[in-house]
Amino acid sequence: MKKITHGTILILLSLLAAGCASKVTKPVTPPAPPKAQCECPVEKPPVQIPEAGKSAEIKPPEAKVAEYSLLKPSQWDEVDGLQLDNLSQAWPAWMQSCSTLINKPSWKNVCAAANQLNEQTAKKPASEAIQAYFKEYFSVYKTTNVDGSDSGMITGYYQPILKGSRTKSAQYPNPLYAAPNDLITVELDSVFPELKFKRVRGRLVGNKLVPYYNRAEIETEASPLKGREFIYIDDIIDVFFLQIQGSGLVQLDNGEQVHVGYADQNGHQYNSIGRLLVERGEMTLAQASMQGIKNWARNNLTKLRELLNNNPSYVFFRELPAGLPGPLGALGVPILGERSVAVDPKFVPLGAPVFLSTTEPNSSKPLKRMMMAQDTGGAIKGGVRADFFWGAGPDAGAKAGAMKQSGRIWVFLPKDFVINGSNGLQNQVRK
Repeated sequence: MKKITHGTILILLSLLAAGCASKVTKPVTPPAPPKAQCECPVEKPPVQIPEAGKSAEIKPPEAKVAEYSLLKPSQWDEVDGLQLDNLSQAWPAWMQSCSTLINKPSWKNVCAAANQLNEQTAKKPASEAIQAYFKEYFSVYKTTNVDGSDSGMITGYYQPILKGSRTKSAQYPNPLYAAPNDLITVELDSVFPELKFKRVRGRLVGNKLVPYYNRAEIETEASPLKGREFIYIDDIIDVFFLQIQGSGLVQLDNGEQVHVGYADQNGHQYNSIGRLLVERGEMTLAQASMQGIKNWARNNLTKLRELLNNNPSYVFFRELPAGLPGPLGALGVPILGERSVAVDPKFVPLGAPVFLSTTEPNSSKPLKRMMMAQDTGGAIKGGVRADFFWGAGPDAGAKAGAMKQSGRIWVFLPKDFVINGSNGLQNQVRK
């Protein structure tokens, strides 16, 4: 995989003008899995490459909502449920955030104070001490939407467990591919600052940048990615949902357990197969859950390949270090079940502590919890929008699949944090 930055981006943009165009499209209504042209897996507006051979002028984008501008000052007593949560359970996740945030100027002092509290309490500070720490060093903000409202959608995701092998066989025929060497990523914000977090992906054919191979082209016997396989999975539908979740655990046939995580994406638009099944009359909207789609797939194996190919988006993976306590999120640290969320990093600084007030999946039971904004996702777009990480395995998957709740979010930021993007936080690759 090649990354093109400011030094060569103008050359590539001239190629784009000759052979293809970039434009910002509207995101699909959430919740949706990873989308094209975003650092997923999991709703930044994608920048698309049109069909090869079509030309268009490259124009600066229209003005967008400013970074962090939807955060509004709030008060600690307005945080709904802060007194009820056991903050000690969130502390390990905060220390994970601090392991990288301590290198950012705006976060250095608060993370140094957290490390000191950690040492004083043998890494087990009480909930009351943690609350006092946050009130001393942080200011609290309420997240809002563009229209000024303060409620939004809270969904869930999880880390699936798959069965696999390092050797292809009749039992394990479906490969996980590493990111290809010929995949080119153009960082658009080097030219247009308004396009921060947005990229164009493709491959060079002669002197033109054209769309990368789509799912149907990749998943053929004569795949253009031959040689990039590193693990084989027993079930193609599990591979598909792994691409939606962005990370997983693979139980190998030799007893080894391997963490795999998001490496990159082919740049094509994500199309929902659940929505397509509903449109075709194969299931109702109420049935179009992850489990419902899996059940349909098991009963319609002859139709499955055609269905999957209707989603041209494709995610590539990498093998992660052994022994991680959780999958690596966009912040680059392991995320912890029920204490980490994916957010839109344009509106919530990546790594920040957040307090979530929502309800349990498919329930009215309150769920009020301190979380850490340690991940991003293709469907996570807007000021009041979060994806709750439930952990690994089928139980977590059942909760994640059922979660589509309304909620509110408060963000804790260091008292000297400047809300104009000058703190140096950058979006990183996930999921």
